[in-house]
Amino acid sequence: MRTLRRYLGREIANATLFVLAALVGIFSLFDLINELGDLGRSAYRFGAAVLHVVLLVPAHAYDLMPIAALIGTIYALSKLASNSEFTIMRVSGMSTRRLVDAVFWVGVGFAVLTYVFGEVVAPPAEELAQRLKSHAVGVHPFQGSRSGIWVRDVVPGAPAGQRMRFVNVQAVHNDGEVDGWRIFSFDRALRLRSITAAGRGQYLRGQGWMLTDVVETQYPVVAALRPVGAAPPGLPEPGAAAPGVLTQTRIVREPTMMWTSDLTPEIFGVLLVKPEKLSGYSLYRYIRHLDENHQRTERYMLALWQKVFYPPVVIVMMALALPFAYLHVRAGTVSLKIFAGIMIGVVFYAINKIFSNLGIINTWPPVVVAALPGMVAFTIALGALYWVERR
Repeated sequence: MRTLRRYLGREIANATLFVLAALVGIFSLFDLINELGDLGRSAYRFGAAVLHVVLLVPAHAYDLMPIAALIGTIYALSKLASNSEFTIMRVSGMSTRRLVDAVFWVGVGFAVLTYVFGEVVAPPAEELAQRLKSHAVGVHPFQGSRSGIWVRDVVPGAPAGQRMRFVNVQAVHNDGEVDGWRIFSFDRALRLRSITAAGRGQYLRGQGWMLTDVVETQYPVVAALRPVGAAPPGLPEPGAAAPGVLTQTRIVREPTMMWTSDLTPEIFGVLLVKPEKLSGYSLYRYIRHLDENHQRTERYMLALWQKVFYPPVVIVMMALALPFAYLHVRAGTVSLKIFAGIMIGVVFYAINKIFSNLGIINTWPPVVVAALPGMVAFTIALGALYWVERR
């Protein structure tokens, strides 16, 4: 029985890897065709375009792994059924439970491989691809909209004059530098206290941001003036400002200034990349930042939970392919079964996307939105397997 399980696992694994290579090759070809339009811009040559496409391969492998597992498993099982090998396996003692167990462990291996691609290989490879292309083309890839990138930054331990800040930057460089700073500082009563403008900021680990060409405009707080009346002993005269309170607008210019904040270049980068393209660790760090600043996290929480449940989808897709092994070759050719598998994958992908959007609109729990489509598909797979076995 161990020999049969190894043979079955090897056939499924080889077919899945072959389908994955074919799908990744097709998508890479499309990427290369798309890059041809940028050839000749600055130092961007054909070799750089090929390297850019190669660095995008891990991301395609991560995205296409479930559909490759579905088609590969259907192909392997249909081939065994058409050659009567699957019938011989069943006669030799390969029960449905043992078949599910054999396919499950193959799926676990591909799920781990999917996790490695999505968390370890694909994010830095995509970032490197963007860096190389931006350097060759001479165009900055990390620029926000016309108004730039906006981030809210709450400072719990700061003095009363600087409790909340809204940060606006124009561009984030690949080396961690950020251009076009505007920092709007407010107090507890949401009164504007200062506006700080800086040409560029360099992030220093463990210290903060070193801003250059700084112009800080400090505004007075009218509410801090004492009402007309007798002043208590030891305090300023009526109508006078308390000590240390600014009474008129003041402009301070500094060539450099150290600005302390929990904001990092990675947080700015998160705002410029789709949540689905980020690693789980990056999403977790940004969600913590949003929580600390009392901002909504539903979209990023959903992306994080989808990262958690996406690798097991490979196992679900293989489970959906199991009923095809019990369909005799006369019930449909191998090509017809593969086409059916492709349609199942497309339908599952569409339903998953639609359900995700509905979850965001209706503020459903992110863990439910991320897990439910896979659980429903797995239930359907077990029901179909039970039905074909009882026929």
